[in-house]
Amino acid sequence: MDDGDALKKRFAEICPKVRFDEPLARYTTWRIGGTADVLIEPEDIHQLQAALSVAREHGLPVFTFGRGSNVLVADNGVRGLTIHFGDDFACLTFAGDRMTAQAGRSIVSAANQAIRHGLSGLEFATLIPGSVGGAVAMNAGAHGGEIKDVLTTATVMTPDLEVQTLTAEELQFGYRHSTVRERGYVVLEAAFLLKSGDIQEMQERVRAWSRKRQQTQPLSLPNCGSVFRNPPGDHAARLIEASGLKGLRIGNAAVSDLHANFIVNLGQARATDVQMLIEQVRQVVAERFGVTLIPEVRVVGEGATRG
Repeated sequence: MDDGDALKKRFAEICPKVRFDEPLARYTTWRIGGTADVLIEPEDIHQLQAALSVAREHGLPVFTFGRGSNVLVADNGVRGLTIHFGDDFACLTFAGDRMTAQAGRSIVSAANQAIRHGLSGLEFATLIPGSVGGAVAMNAGAHGGEIKDVLTTATVMTPDLEVQTLTAEELQFGYRHSTVRERGYVVLEAAFLLKSGDIQEMQERVRAWSRKRQQTQPLSLPNCGSVFRNPPGDHAARLIEASGLKGLRIGNAAVSDLHANFIVNLGQARATDVQMLIEQVRQVVAERFGVTLIPEVRVVGEGATRG
């Protein structure tokens, strides 16, 4: 990227929260990754639109993310423009049984707020460590629920910088999939249709899930959540464990001893460690069971390789 003062000045004029050569490890749940050439945290749609317009004018690649889960940033960092949706893009509103949340809102926070308002349907999301935007993009799910079950519309910005509101049907949700990324959309906000529920009952259900999660997931070490999608009729964790891969380590990245579908950062792990580990797990599982595991992880940045 042209790192001239004039271009930096343009981004700084667009968005007060702009940083240059910003380490991205601090923004990801894996605590891994190199620097971003330019990182902005937009406060509104106008700042976002203006920044994307400058990126398009200069032919810069664009990477957008929220809470930094399910993303692996390459050791060499991310060129071009990085957009981080944080607390300034996280408004949450209620109208009857409808909830609308901006893309930067934690999906955990949104789900918990819904419970406090006596609205049921998003309890499954109280244990998903991502943003509303990311949850929509990948149709996040847990405990038998998925975003597609409760989402009515998502407002997106298209590659042409137009703002559109799409229905759940238009997003063509599938297992851990929507058309968001393949069409180059940026999720701005999502609207959910929920239903009345008993607050105490919902809270107790969530507490039970949380207790189980603490017992079965390596929450004390940086991780990205589940690394692989579950293959049809099976579980990635079962296949990995049955292949004898729990505890497998490359550098400072390791397959968790607690949950085989988690790769943990034991301390200063590199993205290349994680990528090599992902590929080794895939190779061993394919050789033993004839199943090709598909990563849920989005790998981004200079020199990144994708499975």
